[in-house]
Amino acid sequence: MDLTTPRADGLHMPAEWAEHECCLMAWPSRESLWGSWFNAAKNDYATVARAIQDFEPVLMVCRPGDAAEVRDLCGSAISIEELPIDDSWTRDSGPLFVTDGVSRRAVVSMRFNGWGNKYQPHGNDDRLAANIARLLELPLYQAPLTSEGGAYFVDGEGTLITTVGSVLNDNRNPGVTREQAENILRDYLGADRIIWLDAFPDRDTDGHIDGIAQYVAPGVVALQVPDDHDNELYDFAVRNIASLTSSPDANGRTIDVKPVAPLGVTALAGTDTEIEIPYLNFYLPNGGVIMPTGDERTDEIALTRLREVFPDREVVGVPGTLLSYGGGGPHCITQQIPRL
Repeated sequence: MDLTTPRADGLHMPAEWAEHECCLMAWPSRESLWGSWFNAAKNDYATVARAIQDFEPVLMVCRPGDAAEVRDLCGSAISIEELPIDDSWTRDSGPLFVTDGVSRRAVVSMRFNGWGNKYQPHGNDDRLAANIARLLELPLYQAPLTSEGGAYFVDGEGTLITTVGSVLNDNRNPGVTREQAENILRDYLGADRIIWLDAFPDRDTDGHIDGIAQYVAPGVVALQVPDDHDNELYDFAVRNIASLTSSPDANGRTIDVKPVAPLGVTALAGTDTEIEIPYLNFYLPNGGVIMPTGDERTDEIALTRLREVFPDREVVGVPGTLLSYGGGGPHCITQQIPRL
């Protein structure tokens, strides 16, 4: 049992745009999730890993025995570590990192139960954060909350944004109140101000924030806002704009919302299964933006918009259709390890 917390020890979760030492990923391993698309999913993960490698080093975790396959598809520049894993959504099942911004770094582990016991087994993934802490020889804090990393964004200056749907869900934290959850997030991620948004419930995450928003800079948030007011997501966007702008962040700023309108929808190759492309589920490597693509009608609009939002970063599109079919996008399959 922890005798202290990251906050008490002067640690906090840095923003995603803070300099990274490397990017942590995990190799596809749950064949039942991907079915006949299993090998294609591996190819897309490899494409994402190689795109990130152009900006920062990549550490790929894989099941024992899979290292040769990872090396073959990802190339020799990728670092590989064989560890027991159940699935490949590192943002959710992996570690969260906290630092003092100077010389100390540690791992925070949330309890992981397969997104509300939707996927079994998940025991190896529940232990992944602890295994990474041992691998990197970092201190480990165990947060008393069942949750996933894709539920949180921080500005590195005391403000955290999250969604109600997954954190305050009886399939993860029965009986936990908003106040109790906020106290845990303050203690373990170093948040001073917590802003709660609404996310459209999805198949797996019950509405993670990394499907609808992303911090761009302190006081600036990109938000999915459909042009079509009849779209089922529009009312969620209106409520979220109100939540983001109705009260100041931890530093007294009114948050500037950058609307991102395109909603990509495509079909899985050879099927009539519609797949949404979550353009805001992007990853911010050092100097870059890794964004999912897949809808020829809207990809260029989304790329252009993100280049406007991130004028000092190189925006790169990667295949997003299969990642979305599996349950996410580039942000969901990555986790930054902050540089000291």
